Amino acid sequence: MSLLQVEGMGKSYNSETKVLKDINFEVEAGEFVSIIGPSGAGKSTLLRCINQMVDINEGRVLFDDSDVGLLRKKELRKLRTEIGMIFQHYNLVPRLTVIENVLHGRLGYKTTMQGILGQFTEDEKERAFYLLQKLGIGEHAYKRCDQLSGGQQQRVGIARALIQNPKLVLCDEPIASLDPNASKVIMNHLKSVASELNITCLVNLHQVDVAQEYSDRIIGLNKGEIVFDGPTHRLTNERIDSIYGTETRELITV
Repeated sequence: MSLLQVEGMGKSYNSETKVLKDINFEVEAGEFVSIIGPSGAGKSTLLRCINQMVDINEGRVLFDDSDVGLLRKKELRKLRTEIGMIFQHYNLVPRLTVIENVLHGRLGYKTTMQGILGQFTEDEKERAFYLLQKLGIGEHAYKRCDQLSGGQQQRVGIARALIQNPKLVLCDEPIASLDPNASKVIMNHLKSVASELNITCLVNLHQVDVAQEYSDRIIGLNKGEIVFDGPTHRLTNERIDSIYGTETRELITV
């Protein structure tokens, strides 16, 4: 059984515009899958539908044998501890320290009062430091996040997602705001840590060449529909054309 199954997913924000149309795919445990496509293709909406940040109008999402759309509030909260999220703009609390932001990844396991009081166990704190060391930013643990570079902040975001001990991590354009060197560092860390911890990754990317370098499999999205789904080596120039259009492809792959 696949870790994630998306069956006939459709999403509309109004009667005229269908953002996602009959989306069907599966993701196996341990896979590193990239979703590529032009801006407005529906990539971000797709990720948000998987963890129910956005409700779907049609179809269903099965995660670890559970129908996500049927979960009650408490069950959904538990589900979200198993699905980490990494955002393009980091979604950190700038005035808090790096270690505090990472530990926020454990809030899904806490009562409201424990969260307010910041009651984290020694094991959780040790795990946070371990992940920061693993991601090469252990020395910044007590710095405020707004003192870090963009690439360093994104590594904090990765650590915050990983400390949940998720089975799946959803990454929404994790390198879109970064320069090429920082992007490479982030993708190297993401790939190596996910592989070492056996975490499944579903990553939205604009950069086709990055998707080709790091992914086991690529899903191509255009106008809310899947137009390609296959192993990386099958993503030919012709198939890239079908995802982006001939004129756009050269800009995307440079």
